[in-house]
Amino acid sequence: MQTARKLSHTVLALIAFAGNSLLCRAALQHTSIDAISFTSVRLIAGALTLWLLEQLTRRGASGRGNWPSALALFAYAAAFSFAYLRLPTGTGALLLFGAVQTGMISWGLVKGERFSPVQWLGLGLALAGLVGLLLPGLSAPPLGAALLMVSAGLAWAVYSLRGKGAGDPLRVTAGNFLRTVPVALVMSLLFIHSAQLDTAGALYAIASGAITSGIGYALWYAALPHLKATSAATLQLSVPVIAAVGGIVWLGEPLTLRLLLASLAILGGITLAIRQRRQ
Repeated sequence: MQTARKLSHTVLALIAFAGNSLLCRAALQHTSIDAISFTSVRLIAGALTLWLLEQLTRRGASGRGNWPSALALFAYAAAFSFAYLRLPTGTGALLLFGAVQTGMISWGLVKGERFSPVQWLGLGLALAGLVGLLLPGLSAPPLGAALLMVSAGLAWAVYSLRGKGAGDPLRVTAGNFLRTVPVALVMSLLFIHSAQLDTAGALYAIASGAITSGIGYALWYAALPHLKATSAATLQLSVPVIAAVGGIVWLGEPLTLRLLLASLAILGGITLAIRQRRQ
């Protein structure tokens, strides 16, 4: 029973992470909501959900969040939304994940971490996959949107690196989400003249914030203590795959040879780097 619960927490969390890409792409493609409004509603819904979960389960835990991390979180969420105005779901998720993991691995290198030949091979393969995905061609994603998603991934990498040792993950995440709310409201006011908010788009954004972000993070943090570090990092490789399959099945997006080859290079390279790093 305990093993089944851990497994269900892990699987649901990974589906939730992929669900963020699917919900954002569906909202911006099939409803009239604009990217800023989607971002604001998502962050507010996530903040409320995480605050409630934190109050119910983490009253005595340490950690409160901080403004630099909150700004990195907002930068990720905003760039993520604007990128999905033009990117297919699977391509966006792959660029996001590739940028996050490549950024974090590269930071270890900058900080003096020694890389083995296999790690260098893995990092080079992942970077080659990212570059190959962005090269001009009929099936290439729009460059501006792709760079926005890479920026979102790097912002999330900064957020993740800043969160190490900051305290209880759920409590810290709740505090950071709450700090993004005033920033999101100010941005919404600045661009109120171009705001478009409809019921369907708002519901997608609420689901993204409350369910696939808030509850998804809570499930992941519940599963993490029972996972080895290497297993946790490797399991996240499934997120772009789940997102791509979801985009094909539910949003009718094509599976291109470029995306397939880039996925193999990026995810395979990161697998090599992560597993060697953990060992």
